[in-house]
Amino acid sequence: MDDFEQRVLKIMPNLRRYALSLSVSAADAEDLLHDCLEKLFAKKTQWRGGNFKSWSMTIMTNLFKNKLRKKSNRPPTIAIDDVQIADKSQMSDVLVTDKIKAAIDQLPEKNRTVLMLVVIENYKYSEIAEMLEIPIGTVMSRLSRARKAISEILTGQNIVSFRRPK
Repeated sequence: MDDFEQRVLKIMPNLRRYALSLSVSAADAEDLLHDCLEKLFAKKTQWRGGNFKSWSMTIMTNLFKNKLRKKSNRPPTIAIDDVQIADKSQMSDVLVTDKIKAAIDQLPEKNRTVLMLVVIENYKYSEIAEMLEIPIGTVMSRLSRARKAISEILTGQNIVSFRRPK
């Protein structure tokens, strides 16, 4: 197995998580992941070093955008049943986890994408701006809107209070 294949195997969990966060269903996510892997190997000679994970995520983002343009202008959503959690026994309250997933599901695709890249994938704002080909201020704005929307949804359901007790 060559170095390129080892790099691909190393980032597969990240690509799968990102595909799930972008797609409507687990089946769509698997299709996106498959398309991304095909594109990675087809463009193998174009990778010139640098951040392989970022390069791969950019390819997936572009594939997703192209598919979205072809289908419709309706933003995709993640089906709650299709979201995978590594170990539910570690969760203090599965109901709260389900409510958080539902809140994330309600976000517009653009805001959800930025939120997932920051919170789950731990990318820097500048890396996300480069991947999504948007200004860094737009990344920060979308992240802020996503966090605010989730906070409002969860507070409205009396799930989580983001205010300090007085």
